[in-house]
Amino acid sequence: MQIQGQVALVTGGGSGLGEATARELARLGAKVAVLDVNLANAERVAADIGGVACPCDITSTDSLQAAFDKVTSTLGPARILMNIAGIGTAKRVVQKDGSAAPLDDFSKVITVNLVGTYNASRLFAAACAKLDPLEDGERGVMLFTASVAAFDGQVGQQAYSASKGGLVGMTLPMARDLAQHGIRVCTIAPGLFATPLMKSLPEPVQASLAASIPFPPRLGKPSEFAELACHIVTNTHLNGEVIRLDGALRMAPR
Repeated sequence: MQIQGQVALVTGGGSGLGEATARELARLGAKVAVLDVNLANAERVAADIGGVACPCDITSTDSLQAAFDKVTSTLGPARILMNIAGIGTAKRVVQKDGSAAPLDDFSKVITVNLVGTYNASRLFAAACAKLDPLEDGERGVMLFTASVAAFDGQVGQQAYSASKGGLVGMTLPMARDLAQHGIRVCTIAPGLFATPLMKSLPEPVQASLAASIPFPPRLGKPSEFAELACHIVTNTHLNGEVIRLDGALRMAPR
């Protein structure tokens, strides 16, 4: 699918990997909707790229539908969905005081990262399936954002790894399910990237993490994630695939 002129939805588009992807889509000529729980961030990015900002909680069907309806009425029907919104946590199963890890923490991460992504995807797919087909019968494309933690989860990452592993496991069956409608599905599993959260860590910690990456021995650039996300859109034969983007990193237990 050519990106020029298409309407693209980016969840988590107000910062980090989502912001970089929204900016790259706009640079390539897409009409971009920036969806984020932080409306101020979404408005900042949308203003810079000439897009539309929408407050959006991906765990809420009403919130998602309101955002999608706004985008359709202002930009037109979307054919591209970048699922990038997500959260992280680290909790040992047995806490320092001997108590069990809180179940609410596990449930929240699964709900946002896995259920939220599915929620956005099912609503997008239902609308996209009604559009006229393009070349090769394609109607749309969606991206999931997993993590190397889906494969190399570290101590305390049970919830995060399970949520991202769920996205990895959902990729192929979703692609097979939506093939009849001409909608492709791929996943990127990024490693250590220079996001605002990572940059908030002390410099020595950032340097240590960067040094653990075989090559190049530095943190990933959000622009590199965005470039791959956009390549997935334009390369029609990429479907049902999970792509690690990590500089050959394999995470240690801690």
